[in-house]
Amino acid sequence: MGTIDYLLNGLATAMQWHNVLFVFFGVLIGTVVGVLPGIGPMSGVALLIPITASLTAGLGPEEAATSSIILLAGVYYGAMYGGSTTSILLNTPGESSSVVTTLDGYQMAKQGRAGAALSIAAIGSFAAGLVALIGLIFLANPLSAIAIKFGPAEYFSLMVLGLLAISGLAGKSMTKALMMTALGLLLATIGIDNVSGVARFTFDLPELYQGLEFLTVAVGLFAVGEVFKTILHREGNEGEIARINGILPTKQDLKDSAAPIARGSLLGFAVGLLPGAGAILASFFSYIMEKKLSRNPSKFGKGAIEGVAAPESANNAAAGSAMIPLLTLGIPSSGTTAIMMGAFIMYNVQPGPLLFQDHPQLAWGVIASMFVGNLMLIILNMPMVKIFAKVIETPTKYLIPLIIVFSVFGVYAVQYSIFDLLLVMACGLIGYYLSRNDFPLAPLVLGLILGPMMENNMRRALTISNGDFMIFLQKPISLAFLIVGALWILVPLVLKLRGKNVLVNEEG
Repeated sequence: MGTIDYLLNGLATAMQWHNVLFVFFGVLIGTVVGVLPGIGPMSGVALLIPITASLTAGLGPEEAATSSIILLAGVYYGAMYGGSTTSILLNTPGESSSVVTTLDGYQMAKQGRAGAALSIAAIGSFAAGLVALIGLIFLANPLSAIAIKFGPAEYFSLMVLGLLAISGLAGKSMTKALMMTALGLLLATIGIDNVSGVARFTFDLPELYQGLEFLTVAVGLFAVGEVFKTILHREGNEGEIARINGILPTKQDLKDSAAPIARGSLLGFAVGLLPGAGAILASFFSYIMEKKLSRNPSKFGKGAIEGVAAPESANNAAAGSAMIPLLTLGIPSSGTTAIMMGAFIMYNVQPGPLLFQDHPQLAWGVIASMFVGNLMLIILNMPMVKIFAKVIETPTKYLIPLIIVFSVFGVYAVQYSIFDLLLVMACGLIGYYLSRNDFPLAPLVLGLILGPMMENNMRRALTISNGDFMIFLQKPISLAFLIVGALWILVPLVLKLRGKNVLVNEEG
């Protein structure tokens, strides 16, 4: 079967009535998650994983996995769009990649053009989703064919690259990001060792023999951690919400936005492929590029439609292309895709080169559902802009109990364990403390997920080489991954040190 045949089969899977409902609820919930400041796609996806397990309880294992991943993917790219709503109406980013949209989006809203800004954001998101989908269709099989030739040494080095890339770009401090990566890898060692049968860091607690459950840790760190942050800092959705008059953009708005949407989509797609780069960098790069290319750069920051079109297209394209390394290589390129990888593993599906051979229905069903989801997003968001704007006004006193209920019942429905309920609350407190002190949480989650796979591949490689660690340097692909990983960490450090030296010399 060719790529087109697989895609048509995937479309047939995505168009089954229950999967259409999952796509609809995914993009709807994702948009709401993006609209509510502070929750973000990572918390939204983590919170919904246990709920998907309950919703798909009556389906077969393969169908349950397919429907669940379809819903979670919908939440992911729905949230990427939803974040623009608060950025434009309230000058408050719904999630981090929408920070750049505030610069011109809120200025447009103050000028009475909020509807045009929101519509252009929706159109840009749709176009970017199509670009990412086309790239995913044509890159999926070639990348899988290359990756299937990887041995344990190459896989180990690829995972090291993924961890270093996330650490190199996460948070304000690389040191803190590396510390969190190491903590995630340490937490991954808890439990009974599969090879030796020795209990590691279990402290004779039977609940720890299976290790820490990814779902419990993720929901605790992100969802419950956000609750503690909101309560302790008394954060609310304060600020004046801009009025929405007309919804449709003018012909001039469409003309001015066409090229920025195209450039932002292509740039975002390319940046999203890089491990650790993600939507935040894509949106910043596209904004800078548009300002450089503009004949009148002074209008940026004062309500330029290009300043909304380009970053919104870029962050949505990056969200779509971030699925490519996850599906084809089994390496998450962002915090949200790391959580989605945990969902794959929870359903006994291993993302990577064998995914398209062993689970073609799931892989191509998810890819096809992204097209269906993008259509639903533009149909939903254009006429319902004013309704989503009302969601921003949801009082915190109603929102916090809902998040706690979903967290507690969701984790208990999957684990049936009081220990996990206590652990989710403990992780919430830890997540609050870490985020308050600028420790990024994504590297910890990625370390927890990749840790067991890294350990297994390292052991297999060392068994092949009779304990010789040089195997990781003797294999050309493995060596290339390690060199790229080292450069990912060293280049920013060197540039930072050079910048400090220049500053000292200028002061001297």
